[in-house]
Amino acid sequence: MATIEDVARASGVSKGTVSSVFSKKRPISKEVTERVLAAAQDLNYKPNYWARSLANKSTRIVGLNIQGEKFKFSQFHLSLLNGVLSVCYEQGYRLLVNTLSHTYQNQLEHRVTGPADGEILLNPEIRDERITGLLSGDIPLVLIGRPSAEFENHISYVDNDNVSMTEQITLYLLELGHRNFLFLNAPADRTVAVDRASGFLAGVMQAGLSQSSYNILYKPDPDNSSFDFGYKTTLRELRANPAITAIISDTDTMALGVYKAAGVLGISIPGQLSVFAFSDDSIFSPEFTPPLTGVRLHAEQLGREAATLLIERLSGNLKTVKRTIVPTDMVIRSSCSAPITNLGGNQS
Repeated sequence: MATIEDVARASGVSKGTVSSVFSKKRPISKEVTERVLAAAQDLNYKPNYWARSLANKSTRIVGLNIQGEKFKFSQFHLSLLNGVLSVCYEQGYRLLVNTLSHTYQNQLEHRVTGPADGEILLNPEIRDERITGLLSGDIPLVLIGRPSAEFENHISYVDNDNVSMTEQITLYLLELGHRNFLFLNAPADRTVAVDRASGFLAGVMQAGLSQSSYNILYKPDPDNSSFDFGYKTTLRELRANPAITAIISDTDTMALGVYKAAGVLGISIPGQLSVFAFSDDSIFSPEFTPPLTGVRLHAEQLGREAATLLIERLSGNLKTVKRTIVPTDMVIRSSCSAPITNLGGNQS
């Protein structure tokens, strides 16, 4: 395997000059650069990635921090990855995906400095320790999701308008005639859960519904399956309150659990129960009968916008905090309809 010494000897320059050609740490004339690159090409020389990174103080790696669950990525995650990767490809960056769970993140041996020049962090939490740690290390950071109040003016982020979107969904279900709701929300410490709860409450308040006509439940453990939460919680809540005629779920995976619970109870969708999810184009689409009504969050655009903001920050072109809101589209399918009676109610 060719070494830097071989390239220096073949091109008639010093090792330092060869290093500078590849690291661009100092300017080298066009003539010398072309001679060094030609020699490197002939010798099939490849500079050591980490040595070059140390010289440049840059790895050209973007980190994507996703809090993983015990199941495969949803279509939302895959689309978001496609968006981030497209920008990394255009800008010459590699992508490092980190799905380390809460359990491991809290263990000392896993608290190490990552190789990424900057991080994109998904699903920010209230008093998020990941954000605190990255900011204290002066690591450039962009969020996909709204930061909590203490970070609002310090971090650029990309998000949907979750408050307005959820209010619109709630009003849609109210217009269909639903008056008894179950809202299966994301974990309570995530800002997206706070925003969606706020939008839902704004909608039911417009309709003048009493607090007894709805229940907001939060997924208790971010590491456990959304499907299990949707299934077990729906079984319990529908047995305890047969008047529920509409369920809003955080994800398509959670909605699949709702569908299973309805099947076990002999409740028809949408005749006796309408189901809505904050997702679209599910990898589980063939398993939803009837097809699931949801929201197109434009995950790929979220990923592209976040990667663009981060790389602008890394290149020094973004000096101020920037907020980008990606619009959403409601996708009406067959899982929602008017309840059987004006008052709603399941008799199972």
